[in-house]
Amino acid sequence: MSQSEARYSVRALILTGLVTLVGTVLALESAGRIIHTEDKSAVPIGEFRAIHLSPDEPFRMSRKFSELHAVCEQGYLAIASDVDPAFRGVMVDYKNRGVRCGDIHTFVDDPAANDTSNPTD
Repeated sequence: MSQSEARYSVRALILTGLVTLVGTVLALESAGRIIHTEDKSAVPIGEFRAIHLSPDEPFRMSRKFSELHAVCEQGYLAIASDVDPAFRGVMVDYKNRGVRCGDIHTFVDDPAANDTSNPTD
């Protein structure tokens, strides 16, 4: 390495990076851009995905259990922790509407059941 290539030492570059990182966090904190909440009920517990189930296509998912379980809480689906039973949250959709559970009947429209072209009487 020639003299013109070695202008800064590795120690100076690392120190500059750390000072920049700490300075950025302090600037964001003082400007109020980093939000800290004391209300733990407003904090999302996790993100979940629904897998579409169709009768003719298999679906894949992990064989491992997730340390969470679902319960029906006042008519809404709640996710609770297996480790801490007090750690529980209600499932909501993207518009913050609760996902119902319990005695809800969903009927899937079966085209074969509605076929009146070949009556059996």
